[in-house]
Amino acid sequence: MSGVRKGLAKVEIALRWDPSPAGTPANDLDILAAVYGAADPHGEPVYLVHFGSRAPDGTITLNRDSQTGQGFGFDEVMTLELTRMSSELVRVVVGVVIQDADADADADADADADADAGAGAGAGAGEGVKTFADIPGTGLRIREGYTDLAGTDFAAVAGATAATVAEFVRDASGSWSLEGAVRGFETGPEEFARIMGAVRS
Repeated sequence: MSGVRKGLAKVEIALRWDPSPAGTPANDLDILAAVYGAADPHGEPVYLVHFGSRAPDGTITLNRDSQTGQGFGFDEVMTLELTRMSSELVRVVVGVVIQDADADADADADADADADAGAGAGAGAGEGVKTFADIPGTGLRIREGYTDLAGTDFAAVAGATAATVAEFVRDASGSWSLEGAVRGFETGPEEFARIMGAVRS
């Protein structure tokens, strides 16, 4: 999923996944958005939006939440009304994180770092930690109105526990554009929220 789309106004990001087998821990994925100001577009977010936490001005909402992946169609849908945002807000990074990754990833942080240094792609998440490869039926769609802008099945980041899936940037004229590149992370939800919008190395 890649490419740049310009002149965006109201965008919907929809996520789906399949439930886990009976008797196993539930598959729980979440969409979150980090919003950055003009003064520090790659630093600390001005605010975060996720389940139970709406944008202060109501411009980003999570319309549906699933903790299991059960049901038909998409399990979570986030709507971003970009043109209603304050002119001081210039960047929005949207990500998806696997919720059960947090405790194990934090407990095994040192081991993860060692594994990351010596292992190939998909390694380093730690034994027992779910990655996108462990969750069937994952898919994400980004659209404006009835026009699909981008999508992914997370295959490119199969060994990750979280991923950024979209970056919306406001230019000097006030127009919003989308970069739909997917970037994987091997970390839990709290750390992912902190680093997801950092400058890429």
